[in-house]
Amino acid sequence: MGLDHLPTPEGPKDLKLTRRTLGGLMFTGYAAAALGAQAQPIVTDETGILTDQVSFVGWSTADYPPSLPAYVARPEGDGPFPVVIVVNEIFGLHAYIQDVCRRLAKQGYAAMAPGYFARAGDPSRLTDFAAIREIVATATNDQVMGDTGAALQWLDSQPWADVSRAGITGFCWGGTVVWMASAAHDFKAGAAFYGRLVASAQSTEERPWPVDVAGELRCPVIGLYGETDQGIPLDTVEQMRAALAATGNNDSEIIVYPGADHGFHADYRPMYNAAAATDAWSRLSALFARRLGGRPA
Repeated sequence: MGLDHLPTPEGPKDLKLTRRTLGGLMFTGYAAAALGAQAQPIVTDETGILTDQVSFVGWSTADYPPSLPAYVARPEGDGPFPVVIVVNEIFGLHAYIQDVCRRLAKQGYAAMAPGYFARAGDPSRLTDFAAIREIVATATNDQVMGDTGAALQWLDSQPWADVSRAGITGFCWGGTVVWMASAAHDFKAGAAFYGRLVASAQSTEERPWPVDVAGELRCPVIGLYGETDQGIPLDTVEQMRAALAATGNNDSEIIVYPGADHGFHADYRPMYNAAAATDAWSRLSALFARRLGGRPA
């Protein structure tokens, strides 16, 4: 997807969300690089909710055009509804992330998934992981924090959204974003699915990581991790636990699921673990209901 295919910013005016099939959206299909041959992804219908593709003015510099796409799902009715920012994995805004938004809308939230990678391309259509990583690497921490703040500003301009009750969740790459954004913005709750916690040997960006901002979190965050995740070793999970304890953060916690791999919540991938995914979503739902005022799953 080139920059010329990005939607025009809508600015602060309200967008009337309409029912439409997923086939009519720019973000369609599951990530080509990760879809399991035997996958039976969960598909949440649109009964009682409204969905649409929107655009908003994101973080910008001379090198970064400001127009970004996003997928939004919210309950029918006037609201205002508590909001949840949904942060994608490395595969972008594909069908799984859209479905997560619809699941949250069914629970009473206005869920928005920003297109963090849209300036550089659409990783969901690629099968070459090297090419995917090139796109992901363009999304710096500063950019992502800026885009997250811009998404909240866009939501604040919508009469059906109540950003005073905002939460954030994300997966893999997006799990790291949850920890960082919970320190940078005024969220009320965060749920981070298997996000990296410390810099890896391959990290090239000079930036803080979740372990560095453990004492700066502005809200409770639950970290949801898999015991057999080779990409996020358990010793780094223990580093984060120690950092939270050292700063006296008793509101946040990390849960490690025995036998669960990276991506255990991703129902379109071979490593999907139904038991871990169900428990993790229940924990997210309980935290968000308590802190944001939505409905438990």
